[in-house]
Amino acid sequence: MAENWRRRGKFEEVAFIFPNAPQIPITVNFGMQMPGWYDIVRPGTPNIAFNDLAQSQDQPGILRSRDYFHSLIKAEIDKGIPSSRIVLGGFSQGGSISIFAGLTSPFPLSGIFGLSSYALLPASLPEIVTPALRSANSSTPIFMGHGDKDPLVKIEWGMETAKIVKKLGWKVDFRVYKGLEHNADPKEMDDLEEWLQGRLPSQG
Repeated sequence: MAENWRRRGKFEEVAFIFPNAPQIPITVNFGMQMPGWYDIVRPGTPNIAFNDLAQSQDQPGILRSRDYFHSLIKAEIDKGIPSSRIVLGGFSQGGSISIFAGLTSPFPLSGIFGLSSYALLPASLPEIVTPALRSANSSTPIFMGHGDKDPLVKIEWGMETAKIVKKLGWKVDFRVYKGLEHNADPKEMDDLEEWLQGRLPSQG
């Protein structure tokens, strides 16, 4: 994605940072080590409800990864990059932890995006996202894209996430892509590019 934008002369003033998730035991993978921002305790079966999924999330792993993402943001700010020029985002687990880290960021970010993603610790978010954090960051716009045929992260999970985040006070641009499974497609990338151009306009 970033290489494609570079070839086309897009976002030339932007530094893209792609952190690698650590190797951790994943419960649904029989405890085998694989990259993950947090453990996945329960598989995304067709019948699992969003509330059931939320009750079996790896809170320590989620909070640990949240803190790591915040450290990356702080490192860029320390380099002289204003937080208003920082966008946090990703796909699937990466998008989910980006949304969570973005909502709990003490710094006012330029934007947050999550593709094929869902809310982490949704029942606890009203307490985790304190009034001080909402005051700092609730004007940050959020872009979410989701395929209506996603067999792994159900579109209902994405829709419920958008509803929860809106209730917390954020503005969410939630877009559905027909026929798309757990993947991205050109239209979604075009929409994300347009949204990012609005969040990170050229300063040249």
